[in-house]
Amino acid sequence: MPEKLEIISLNIHHVSYSDTLDKVMEWGAGHVPSYVCFANAHSTIEAHKDKMFQDALNQATLVVPDGKSVAVAAWLLHGKKQERIAGMDFMPSLLARANANRSRIFMYGSTSEILSRLEKNIRSSYPDIEIAAMISPPFGPVSEEQLSAYIEEINDSGAQFGFVSLGCPKQEKWMAENSSRIKGVLLGVGGAFPVMAGLQKRSPVWMQKFGLEWMHRLWLEPRRLFKRYFYNNLYFLFLLLKTMITKKI
Repeated sequence: MPEKLEIISLNIHHVSYSDTLDKVMEWGAGHVPSYVCFANAHSTIEAHKDKMFQDALNQATLVVPDGKSVAVAAWLLHGKKQERIAGMDFMPSLLARANANRSRIFMYGSTSEILSRLEKNIRSSYPDIEIAAMISPPFGPVSEEQLSAYIEEINDSGAQFGFVSLGCPKQEKWMAENSSRIKGVLLGVGGAFPVMAGLQKRSPVWMQKFGLEWMHRLWLEPRRLFKRYFYNNLYFLFLLLKTMITKKI
């Protein structure tokens, strides 16, 4: 497995985008129970405050830097150049590889409307993929009986790759609790579902390049995301500087 780099409260794997894609394809092909987390400044701060969430991330098979700030932190703290591996980019990359291999996928989370639009777009763009299962669980608590039924449906479908969209930190905790029961690799891709469903626009490429994608999302949903981005981004910067001073970098 790749080397781990400690970034404040998380252990990020030092791995390239292409190697991550290769590993996920390998695990999926072998139906290896595993899960991948895409970490950004928000999830790093949430993990700093919530030990259960921190454990869910750090116990993942792979934790990669979704946010530019986390990738830059790897360089500042460890002198390691690290690519940004955003879930929003990784999902279509994996779908393209899965399409070439005629793989089976499932989707868990989000709303029935989003899943329906997402299914239509995936079938259009990746016609050789088999969408083996689509599950939109209730927003509230799911009983153990219902959860077991969902997992049985997923395993019976023969799906190799599972895209999970429950929002942070719920999706990471869900994967940590259930990945050992699912015969395939899980990927917590969060906001990728509505974007790939064509219901939300992604930020311009120049904003992605400079790590400003969060500003675009904040502009789209200021009420819901202001506290998350304003507070967490500043707190991440504070903790990063504190760590650098402690290490005398």
